Amino acid sequence: MATRSDAFALSDLRRGALAGAAILGLLLPPAGPPGATLYRATPDESASPRQPDFGAANPSAQARQLAEWIADSRDNGSAGFAIVDKAHAVVHVFDAQARLRASSPVLLGSARGDDSVPGIGTRPVDQVRPHERTTPAGRFVAEPGRNALGEDVIWVDYGAAVSMHRVRTTHAAERRAERLASASIDDNRISYGCINVPAAFYDAHVRPTFAAQRGVVYVLPETRPLRQVFDSYDVASTRH
Repeated sequence: MATRSDAFALSDLRRGALAGAAILGLLLPPAGPPGATLYRATPDESASPRQPDFGAANPSAQARQLAEWIADSRDNGSAGFAIVDKAHAVVHVFDAQARLRASSPVLLGSARGDDSVPGIGTRPVDQVRPHERTTPAGRFVAEPGRNALGEDVIWVDYGAAVSMHRVRTTHAAERRAERLASASIDDNRISYGCINVPAAFYDAHVRPTFAAQRGVVYVLPETRPLRQVFDSYDVASTRH
């Protein structure tokens, strides 16, 4: 997680990224806050049904249900996308045709919850209290950028200073690399809200999916119903 003060130092870089992505952004459905009406709450009967391809992966029922809606509704437009499954501490990265590129364990905000505290992106890290360290749920049009250290990141919720980035091992006591590698998901809640992924996974799958153009990151809720967050529909019961 980077503070808003960090982001101000990079405002020129971010404006450049936004300008370059403006035209590409037109290819994406309109963005909205968690719980808002988004792209398509009902299927387009004129479009042929499309199913996500998870390959050999075994996603949670919630992740599969959302992926089916994304694929069928074309909510991702012509962009690649990722589904962050907070309950299972995993991210699934897809190409624009809803074919899985790869999945990986992730580290998430240490506090349980689906909303960011208002104004949290403007506060220094040392002023973020433990119960405020949440990874917000929702649909986010993500864009590439750089943090205060000059590292490339994928901004998920820029206003809340939440990004997806390579795991950092600066503080050995946090054992972030070990947490990612462990079989348990109980130790994957450690960040201030950002989504940490293994460096090799970021370079091989996250960066190629989101660096060239903006994509969509869907963060599954853990305290609210799926449809309340995404206004999605159940493909199996809607398509006849």
